[in-house]
Parts: sequence; structure tokens; C-alpha cells
Amino acid sequence: MPANSGPAASPLGRRLTIVATCVVSLALCCGLAWWQWDRFMSASGTFQNLGYVLQWPLFGLFPAFMFWRIKKLRERELAEQDAGEAPRGEPAAVTVPVPRPATPPRPAPAPAPAAEDDDELAAYNRYLRELHARDQQS
Repeated sequence: MPANSGPAASPLGRRLTIVATCVVSLALCCGLAWWQWDRFMSASGTFQNLGYVLQWPLFGLFPAFMFWRIKKLRERELAEQDAGEAPRGEPAAVTVPVPRPATPPRPAPAPAPAAEDDDELAAYNRYLRELHARDQQS
């Protein structure tokens, strides 16, 4: 069976499908808004429920907005094609050079002092040898 067959293939069938989708969406979301209003008016209702009362109708109108927006974009694209402009397809790949961040040069690490050059380290090592010797005698 071809992909364009069926009731939604004709312009009238497509429009009816879009209208039905929008009406069902709006009816369902208005029902949910009514349910949240009942919850808000109950003893355990909160202002969060009132927020949902305001949100659900907007959610219900969203499919209608999207279908309207797609229609306007298609009309604009057709008008641009009729005017002789190139159709908006895939945008050309543009390479943007990324500048390297300016970092100051790192100073070279100082060489580590030799064990015999550092008096503190030598004293600490002697202390550790003494502790080890005491531990061995015990």
C-alpha cells in the first residue's frame, strides 16, 4: 500500500485530522484543568492545584499553535522559492576558528633539593631511623 493513501492523504483529510487532534487535546486538557479546580476547591487543595488550572488549557492549545506555526513557516518557504531565492535546506558548514585562551607561561618547577641538602629532611629521616631502632629493640 502506498505511503500517501488513506483518509489523511487528501488535503481535507489532513485538515480534519489536525482539527480533531487539536479539539481532542483541548478537551482533554480542559477536563484536567476542571479536575485540578475541584482539587483546589477541596479542603486539601493548594495553590499548586490552582497553578495547574492555569497550565492545562495552555497545554491543550499547544498543538493548535504548533500546526499554525508549521503552516506559516511552509508558506514563508514557498514564498521565498517563488521569489527565486534558494530554498532553505541544510545550512552550509561554517568553520569558526576558536581562539586559544591567553594563558601566562607556567614557571619551570624548581628542582627538588637533594636529601642531604635539606637539613629538616635529614633531621626527620634520623628521627625515623631512631624510632625504627627503638621499635626493633622492644
